[in-house]
Amino acid sequence: MDKAGSLACVGIGMTLGAHISPRSRSHVEQADVVFAAVSDPLVELWLQQMNPDVRSLQPLYAEGKSRHDTYREMVEAMLAPVRAGKTVCGVFYGHPGVFAQAPHEAIAQAREEGFSAVMEPGISAEDCLVADLGIDPGRTGMQSMEATQFMIYERRIDPSALLILWQPFLAGELSLKRFETTQARVQVLVDKLARDYPLDHEVILYEAATHPLERTRIDRLPLRELPTATMVGATTLVIPAAQALKRDQAIVDLLNALPEAPL
Repeated sequence: MDKAGSLACVGIGMTLGAHISPRSRSHVEQADVVFAAVSDPLVELWLQQMNPDVRSLQPLYAEGKSRHDTYREMVEAMLAPVRAGKTVCGVFYGHPGVFAQAPHEAIAQAREEGFSAVMEPGISAEDCLVADLGIDPGRTGMQSMEATQFMIYERRIDPSALLILWQPFLAGELSLKRFETTQARVQVLVDKLARDYPLDHEVILYEAATHPLERTRIDRLPLRELPTATMVGATTLVIPAAQALKRDQAIVDLLNALPEAPL
């Protein structure tokens, strides 16, 4: 039997007020305590219209402080009132399970301690990207990974498929204590990408709109110019396919040779 306290980590999407689902809104409204890790102070003010006890998690971030320490503190902040028997809601911009370590850890820890814990999905930056850029991931397939992870691990990239690199504004930043990268580190990213893409290949810097009056950023530029481009926390690097799909005729022939399945 679950203990008295409970935790719900919900996503409110990217655009203020437009993307929240009825289930996520219900969790916010019915919570005893709401913790918010959102992109804009206006979002916190909006949440306060749904619940009077909204506590920001943003002050836990600090320059020179490891983000792993910040995430642990976020988890503990949310779990303390859960352990005290409170109904707690953690609110995260976008999707709470996408590039968000604290919600996953908080839910796992709450369940391990015997509390009810759930995650409610939200509209992510990837969802907005597909709509704003008119990209169908099913046409060529899609690869998606964090930019620094791509840099420091051996990854097999398929240049005939779409590639999305998240958080390029932190590309190559290994200390986890800074909130920006350098042109030299981005150049390392470009050099690695150049193994599979021409330097004149057009890439896209994308930022979803976070409120109705804000314009979506869609900047197209050659790959070689990426080190001097402006990138912020919301920037996503989109690399369209650089090669046509190559048909595997041996597999096609094998499939055609198989007997038809009965209707």
